[in-house]
Amino acid sequence: MAGILGIKSTQNVSRKLFYGLNSLQHRGQEGCGIAVNTGEDIVRVRHSGLVIDSMKEDVLDSTTGNIGIGNVRYAMASTSVNATGEPFFGFTKGEKLSIVNDGSLINHQLLRTRLEEEGMMFQTNSDTEVILYLIARYYDGDIIKAVKKAASYLEGAYSFILMYQDKLIAVRDPNGFRPLVMGHKNGEYIFASENAAGDILGMTFDRDVTPGEIVVTGENGFVSHRLKDKEEKHSFCIFEHVYLARNDANLEEVNAYLFRWRTGKILYEESPVDVDLVVPVPDSGYPAAIGYSQASAIPLGEGLVKNRYMGRTFIKPTQEEREIAVRLKLNPQYHVVKGKKIVLVDDSIVRGTTSRNLIQNLRDAGATEVHVRITSPPVEYPCYYGIDTPSRNNLIASQHSVEEIKEIIGADSLSFISLDGLYRASDLENRDIFCNACFTGNYNVDPCLL
Repeated sequence: MAGILGIKSTQNVSRKLFYGLNSLQHRGQEGCGIAVNTGEDIVRVRHSGLVIDSMKEDVLDSTTGNIGIGNVRYAMASTSVNATGEPFFGFTKGEKLSIVNDGSLINHQLLRTRLEEEGMMFQTNSDTEVILYLIARYYDGDIIKAVKKAASYLEGAYSFILMYQDKLIAVRDPNGFRPLVMGHKNGEYIFASENAAGDILGMTFDRDVTPGEIVVTGENGFVSHRLKDKEEKHSFCIFEHVYLARNDANLEEVNAYLFRWRTGKILYEESPVDVDLVVPVPDSGYPAAIGYSQASAIPLGEGLVKNRYMGRTFIKPTQEEREIAVRLKLNPQYHVVKGKKIVLVDDSIVRGTTSRNLIQNLRDAGATEVHVRITSPPVEYPCYYGIDTPSRNNLIASQHSVEEIKEIIGADSLSFISLDGLYRASDLENRDIFCNACFTGNYNVDPCLL
């Protein structure tokens, strides 16, 4: 998972990239980077850690240009941030190219092996570098033709922004697994993983880049192309609305806050419980807890206080770090939960570590009963399209029944929203646009290509 951003402006974009990437920080806290076209060269700045700690005043002041791209990302357990190294940069036939990407290619190792056999040498193990090399290989002066040819070999999830000359080129895979939106303001143009990056810069959100679309910034606005004539099945990751996106994200015509609020109401319809207090797990659990509270008329209480300086525990690269982060991140309120029967509302149970620790901490703080309600179905299958769940062995729901999970995490009761309830929460007539592979194992792009 990553957050990506591209801005074309009549002014220096380095600070705009800084502010925009800060709004996408929730999509990855392990590393960040920007690349800016100065007119004579492309200047890159890449660091481990948070944007606000890495992009200092002197860095921004020395990186000037009117067009640039950037990203925030997390490192999977098997990699390091320095190994991923985005944005990537390269030369081909006298042109400079730079790229950022969100997603994961199913066949990147096959492509990499083929390219290596032809003499190409890679600097990292990132599939984004494979995309850049393919574009460079097929570039003959027509960048759109090169992008189309390169994309014809790609299988899996990708939403990337390519910086080429004075243009930004945004490309989303034909299934639309990962998000990518676009906006503008007075001759400025933006592509981003979520609309918040444009919102804080005062830009107008136009629309999502559609699956299989290539959008280029031109002299008078955006110019659209298609990767291929035939449209494939739209498979947007529903976990974006469940957990990954910010509450203010508007993706695929669905607002994340309203989606989560509706899951809470539906959860109460499907799994009511007689308790004294509804307690959310911040942050993505808050809207659902509000919905559960309103539907049930059970009071909402801040039983867990969040350390706002902590990142997300789910996307820490190692299990040990995740356990430490849970203890640092959420502290129970003794005066709120003591002597109370509570229902704890959370977005998901992936490995079970967070839930088990939170429940024990709430009991230690005096809660007499802890019932758990989850706003997504059980995550039983790994994601191969950009979320770090590489093995079913890491997924508690793939190894245990709901009743067994309840015992493992120490809850008094446990219920997950149904898949139909999750779809109803989208409030869309067309429910077929979503990828649900992590719940059902129905993969739209065959993982056997790995």
